[in-house]
Amino acid sequence: MRKVEVKPYNECWNSMFEVEANLLYKIFGSEIIDIHHIGSTSVKGLKAKPIIDIMPVVKDVNRIDEFNTSMMAIGYVSKGENGIDQRRYFQKGGELRTHHLHFYQLDNPNIKRHLAFRDYLRSHPDVAKKYGDVKVSLSKRFPYDIESYIKGKEQLVLEIEQKAIAWYQCIKQPDSKNPPTFQL
Repeated sequence: MRKVEVKPYNECWNSMFEVEANLLYKIFGSEIIDIHHIGSTSVKGLKAKPIIDIMPVVKDVNRIDEFNTSMMAIGYVSKGENGIDQRRYFQKGGELRTHHLHFYQLDNPNIKRHLAFRDYLRSHPDVAKKYGDVKVSLSKRFPYDIESYIKGKEQLVLEIEQKAIAWYQCIKQPDSKNPPTFQL
């Protein structure tokens, strides 16, 4: 049974992302358009489960399955869509997971959702702190119950996500007449 552990931010997380991104570029070549470090380990100062979430953006998500053997050779297990339509998901590290990969095709709306959430937390350290504190509390309350941990933070994640998407759209297409204010 995997223990839910939330740790203080670790400067090594970005280096771990870079190492994997380089491996992915070697395997997928020109199929990859971009690779993003997402999730809590991508936000400086945020407490997180020490699992590096990586989002490669690709030309054709349906081609990703062709690379499963190469991915297995570097320690990844393919999980297919794993509950999210038009995604390819991989895990590395077995029970002691170290990396999650979320492949999306360039036009997938989940790309914007992930980037908005990440960038909002990076730009709003007070919200990131609140989110990290909730995760720590839940990890102590449910150390061997990942489902309850996830369910416990779900409402806050949805609230942050809604604000993040509105904020992200505003910074991408600013409207100087009615700048929004954001508070949690």
